[in-house]
Amino acid sequence: MRAVVTVIGKDMVGILAKVSTTCAEANANVIEVTQSVLQDFFAMVMLIDIEKMNKDLTELTKALEENAPGMTIHVMHEDIFNSMHRI
Repeated sequence: MRAVVTVIGKDMVGILAKVSTTCAEANANVIEVTQSVLQDFFAMVMLIDIEKMNKDLTELTKALEENAPGMTIHVMHEDIFNSMHRI
């Protein structure tokens, strides 16, 4: 099972480290990351493996928001993401 994590906000040092550390603490493995900085704004999409995660997605989202204040963070199960983007 996988989930998609999106992170958007004002660019600052350590965003990737904070988000990936929080995922590691929840035993969610980061599979892929794409990130971009557009002037002062940071955008990142991560694909994580949640098969062995020790939190549910709501708890992970809360932990990510606490550890990366000021960022807008969404965590969505892969099945929901795929259903929303199916043509």
